Amino acid sequence: MLKRIDHIQLAAPVDGEDEAREFFEGALGMEEIEKPEALKKNGGVWFRFGNQQLHVGIEDPFTPAKKAHPAFEVDGLKEMMKELERKGVEVKQDDKLPGAERCYIHDPFGNRIELLEWKN
Repeated sequence: MLKRIDHIQLAAPVDGEDEAREFFEGALGMEEIEKPEALKKNGGVWFRFGNQQLHVGIEDPFTPAKKAHPAFEVDGLKEMMKELERKGVEVKQDDKLPGAERCYIHDPFGNRIELLEWKN
């Protein structure tokens, strides 16, 4: 029986850890968490937001996920979009999901990420 999603993993190219930190910690406000010692040799970096985790794993050769993507529910989407644009992140608004405001962004490696806020 499935309980919940433990974590989401996105891929990054070799030596992409610092860019991942700048984006996921700096732009999105996630907190970096330490990887278990046995997994550090694989590279990559892990983050936490609320009770969830996002893992950025190193993939060689690397291909970004253009269609498959995580979707993060947020509070204050409009303010977040302004802040992301201020930090140089391209934001593409989308109005195709009834009952939600949403946008798409891409991490530094080209992986697609959805941000959405459900309307009351």
